[in-house]
Amino acid sequence: MPELPEVETTRRGIAPHVEGREITEVIVRQARLRVPVPADLVERLVGARIGPLSRRAKYLLVPLTGANGCSAGTLLWHLGMSGSLRLARLGELPKKHDHVDLVLDDGGILRYHDPRRFGFVDWLAEGPAGDARLARLGPEPLSDAFDGARLFALSRRRRLAVKPFLMDNAVVVGVGNIYAAEALFLAGIDPRRAAGRIARERYDRLAAAVREVLAAAITQGGTTLRDFVGGTGEPGYFKQRLNVYGRDGEPCRRCGAELRLVTLGQRASVFCGQCQT
Repeated sequence: MPELPEVETTRRGIAPHVEGREITEVIVRQARLRVPVPADLVERLVGARIGPLSRRAKYLLVPLTGANGCSAGTLLWHLGMSGSLRLARLGELPKKHDHVDLVLDDGGILRYHDPRRFGFVDWLAEGPAGDARLARLGPEPLSDAFDGARLFALSRRRRLAVKPFLMDNAVVVGVGNIYAAEALFLAGIDPRRAAGRIARERYDRLAAAVREVLAAAITQGGTTLRDFVGGTGEPGYFKQRLNVYGRDGEPCRRCGAELRLVTLGQRASVFCGQCQT
């Protein structure tokens, strides 16, 4: 599934091509997504102009202005498990799972592709501030609000394993399965350890590792798993740098021991029993 680096890669890829552009047409081929496409989306969007794109956790926010520059609302986009937003041009025929097109005044198209239809595009008339899905999210992992002190404070008396604890969006957003596994490896922490039994200094290392892994993944354009590509159609290359995710049974890049596979919170987790304690 696209995680934070993939969504950020998408935002950076499409932003220069869509910001400031007027929407001249909206084509909805399939409205039955995880959240049904609003029935009045075409009416709301045609004639609106796209403002600066932003990201919150794995959500892409597309602000729109109407006549005289007045705010018209915000599109809230989630890529689900297999979705992608890509750039196309007029005359470029849609593929089987291309569900929504925003046609722009320069002939460009912002095209939403989602084979499994677990993503969605929703309309926030009052903007993102009052949306319950966004209100309950924790801090961004690359912001000053996220650090080892926060992890330590929230983990006290928690018996939950540290990996699912780190993946809790109320603790910190956007640290999905891939990047949690990689950060725990860099920090030398066994993903099975109870969150409440990890010392403050180890959480400091973990917070730093989360920042390092996510920043590197964004720089590399995300991780290409299955059919993910960024907004310009380019694949991500961070998969080439993965230390543990998806490598069960292979030798640890650090010590050579065989990597082990366990299930935590119904998610597969690979780790090194020698390097992670």
